[in-house]
Amino acid sequence: MSQAAEYGNPVNVLGAEAYEDRGSRAKLSNIIGATAVADLVKTTLGPKGMDKILHASDGSVTVTNDGATILSKIYVDNPAAKILVDISKGQDAEVGDGTTSVCVLAGELLREAEKLLDQDIHPQTIVEGWRLASAVALETLEKSAMDHADDKVAFREDLLNIARTTLSSKVLQNDREHFATLAVDAVLRLGGSVNLESIHVIQKAGGSLSDSFLDDGYILDKKIGIGQPKCVKDAKVLVANTAMDVDKIKIYGARVRTSSYQTVADIAEAEKIRMAEKVEKIASYGCNVFINRQLIYDYPEQLFSKNGVISIEHADFEGVERLALALGTEVVSTFDDPESVKLGHCDVLEEMMIGEDTLIRMSGLAGGKACSIILRGSSDHVLGEAERSLHDALAVLSQTVVEHRTVYGGGCAEMMMACAVEKAAMETPGKKSLAMESFAHALRALPMIIAENGGYDANELITQLRAAHSTGASTACLEMTAGGIGDAKELGILESLKVKWHVVSAATEAAEMIVRVDDSIHCAPRKRQ
Repeated sequence: MSQAAEYGNPVNVLGAEAYEDRGSRAKLSNIIGATAVADLVKTTLGPKGMDKILHASDGSVTVTNDGATILSKIYVDNPAAKILVDISKGQDAEVGDGTTSVCVLAGELLREAEKLLDQDIHPQTIVEGWRLASAVALETLEKSAMDHADDKVAFREDLLNIARTTLSSKVLQNDREHFATLAVDAVLRLGGSVNLESIHVIQKAGGSLSDSFLDDGYILDKKIGIGQPKCVKDAKVLVANTAMDVDKIKIYGARVRTSSYQTVADIAEAEKIRMAEKVEKIASYGCNVFINRQLIYDYPEQLFSKNGVISIEHADFEGVERLALALGTEVVSTFDDPESVKLGHCDVLEEMMIGEDTLIRMSGLAGGKACSIILRGSSDHVLGEAERSLHDALAVLSQTVVEHRTVYGGGCAEMMMACAVEKAAMETPGKKSLAMESFAHALRALPMIIAENGGYDANELITQLRAAHSTGASTACLEMTAGGIGDAKELGILESLKVKWHVVSAATEAAEMIVRVDDSIHCAPRKRQ
């Protein structure tokens, strides 16, 4: 008998205040935490989903129904809940849409896993059944996919339908035809690229959402310097990131010992001479437009005007690389080698008015891919949510241009996969078939939640949808306007195959990881000094 057992004292190998949850307690804690996060966002799912107000500690308010935005702004302490937050972020980074669906599906899988665990089915058996079910579901999904990439007219209509479906659950749903066209036109300009940096979105409060428009140039939310021309044709543009504020004489911010003010004046004059030399170097590049990431103070602005160069200061500090990409140039920091830098070019650079604000428009860009979308709306909160919604549509469309295949939405794909998995489960012996059936139940939960969020009788609609698919109506879907069953092909409800594929695979992997956990160790909190 060991000494610990002899004296009846348990052995604690963890540090002070650290603890662990084992066995069923750890599994239950993880499942409850993950399903709580899924329940938080599932009311936002579907075309009639609700919004959330997120009130941050700094007083800022965000109104949104975007799953990734909601989950990224909330604080979660449960480790399993953090896994669901991470897969939602991964979905947003990979394909841009489906951030709520992936979280909800993972939550439903864990809800089904809890029932199986109560029946004393081993987690490894559940995982093995889920993997078989996931393979069947993804195979069924790919077989049902359509590809119209060879027909430009049909493919453009597919893109429009995907954009309409994506925007139908967003704040832009009332103007989805208008914004779907904007998004498709913007993405097709990229020529097959998935880099959305060339699409510049600008928010301008005022007007209504329907006043938003797409401009085929690059619009910069800045003004041209004082006393300089407001329009330049055949603009040769130099984009830089350099200090142009020496005319403020930084010597005054230092500690200087001098016998007279004349010495200070001499130092100031020397600084002006250095600035004049710098402006001459910039002008020697042959540019007639100078766009700087940093501020340009009065004295260098005067020097630029004398040299016939338009100067634009503090230009889009975070997105100046996007500006350089649109102009076909690079950001310059030193000016000793004019031959090594290619100047950007645009046919016309001019000021324009949007509402009461003055902006700079560059048209006829070198690359021909860049464009700007101007969002109008009643308030900053509406504009913020509109930009998030539009970003989802742009991201999905850019992925669809690369991966052309599409599938039917509105619960059609989920029900089709669920029926295939149930059929495979009946042909699979052993307890794995129970896990496969639970996978099918989780898939059917997605259209049921969509129907519930619309205020309809979800059980009635899902049984009708299931019966329709069982009788061979493979394009049957939820029709959320009238609250019945419709034909996804006739309604034009399309989604990208890549979005659906990633939702199923990511949710399955996350749920598997959580189910396999049987021990949760919590470290001691860090002590304050």
